Amino acid sequence: MPQHPTERRVVVTGPPRRERRVLGYYRPRTEIDEQTTLGHTYVRSLMRSQLRAALTVFAVLALLVGPLPLLFAAMPDARRLEWAVLGFGLYAPLVLLARWYVRRAERNERDFVRLVEDR
Repeated sequence: MPQHPTERRVVVTGPPRRERRVLGYYRPRTEIDEQTTLGHTYVRSLMRSQLRAALTVFAVLALLVGPLPLLFAAMPDARRLEWAVLGFGLYAPLVLLARWYVRRAERNERDFVRLVEDR
């Protein structure tokens, strides 16, 4: 037994300063890189959400542009109206539709990265 107080050992216990990684830690990025079934499911969900956005844009576009030939056939003497509708009337909706699609696709990708990166 030590005689001097400076020789006495003090043991301090407390929570660890850093968390250590457990070997069985779940990482979606690893699942995707190793092409496991779970990784395939992650990628398939991203592709499905991108396809859903593309099909939505296609449906709106078909509903917007599809009836135009019928409209133009009903009014055979309105050539200037046809060019006005095609040149000016469709431009703004097409731009808005394209912007919506790009924003939706980027949001899908951001959500996927957030899922994979565990943030």
